[in-house]
Amino acid sequence: MNLEQRISSFSGLGKVLRSFTEMPFEKNSAQIGAYGIPPGFLAAMEEAETENPWFTRNHILQALRYWGEVLNKPNLERWLERYHPGLEKERTPKRVGVIMAGNIPVVGFHDLLCVLISGNHLIAKLSSQDVRLLPVLVKCLEAIEPGWHDRIELTTGEIENPEAIIATGSNNSSRYFRYYFGRYPHIIRKNRTGVAILDGNETAADLKGISGDIFSYFGLGCRNVSKLYLPEGYELKQFHEALLQHKDIFHHLKYRNNLDYYKSIYLVNRTRFLDGVFYLLIENELLTTPVSVIHYEYYQDLSQVQIKLDQQREQIQCTVAREELLPGAVKPGETQLPALSDYADGADTLAFLLEKI
Repeated sequence: MNLEQRISSFSGLGKVLRSFTEMPFEKNSAQIGAYGIPPGFLAAMEEAETENPWFTRNHILQALRYWGEVLNKPNLERWLERYHPGLEKERTPKRVGVIMAGNIPVVGFHDLLCVLISGNHLIAKLSSQDVRLLPVLVKCLEAIEPGWHDRIELTTGEIENPEAIIATGSNNSSRYFRYYFGRYPHIIRKNRTGVAILDGNETAADLKGISGDIFSYFGLGCRNVSKLYLPEGYELKQFHEALLQHKDIFHHLKYRNNLDYYKSIYLVNRTRFLDGVFYLLIENELLTTPVSVIHYEYYQDLSQVQIKLDQQREQIQCTVAREELLPGAVKPGETQLPALSDYADGADTLAFLLEKI
C-alpha cells in the first residue's frame, strides 16, 4: 500500500466520522448504513459508556467529531509534507507495539494513525477502559481499505514480537514500561497536564474557552487545564460565572463521587478551598489535581510564571493563554483541538517511526 492509498483511507475515515457525528441520533442501526458507517457503531458507543461511565455519549461524539474534522486529505498532506522523502521510501514494515491509554475516548488513535501512515505494522494493546471504540474505527478503516487488515492487530493481552514500542501511562507505569521494553526503540510517556495563564484582560469568550479546557472529558485528559496562574488581586467571581456553563457535570455520578470524596478529605485535613458547588478551587503550587479540583497560584510578574513553567516543563502538556499574553500558547478553548503535529510529550512520533526503527 503506497502513501497516497494510506492518506486516502484515513481521509475516507474522516468523511465517515463527519457523517456519523452530524447525523440525527433518532436513526436506527439499519438506517445509518447509508452514511457509510459499519454495523455496530452505535452499539459500540453504548457498550463503551456502560463499561466505562466516564465515556459519556457526548464525550465520545466530541472525540469522534475532532477526528472527523482533522482527517481530511489537505490536512493530512500538510502534516506529512515535512517527512518527505523518507515517508515515501519503500521499507519493510516494522512491528510497532502501542500500549494505549484509556483516560478519554480513543485517546490512542493518534499513535495508531502515526504507525499506519508511516507504513508500519500496528500491534495495539487496548486499555481496559477503552476496548470498544478503537476496534470499530479499525473495522471502518478496513472497510475503506481492505489492505489494512493484515497490518493491524488489536489485543488486550501481551504484545508479541515487537520491534519498537510506544507506551502511554502514569509515572509509575512508565518505569514498568522502561524495564520491560527498554531494549527496543521506544517512546514512553508519563503523566502530564495543562496549565492556563490569565492576566485579567480575558474576554467572556476567553473565559468560556478556558472553562471548557478544564471540564472537557471531566478533566481526565492530559491536555485538560488543572492549574491556573492568576495575577495578584484577580477577581474570581467572573471566572466562576464562566465555569457555570458546566454546572450539569455535578449530576454525573462518578464525578459527583469524586467531588464529595475530596471535599471530605479537605475538610478533615482543614485544607482551605473555595467551594464552587460543582468544583473545588485550591491555592496550591502543584500542577496535577484530582477530578473536580482546580489549583491556582497568584503571580506578580509573568517572568515568575515563565521560570516556573520552565522548571516544570516535563509535567506540562500544553499552556493556555491569550496570544497577546503569551505568543505561541494554546488559545483558550482549543486544548482538545490539537494539530496532528502536536505530539504528546513533545516527542515527534512520526520522526521516531521513520528514523529510529
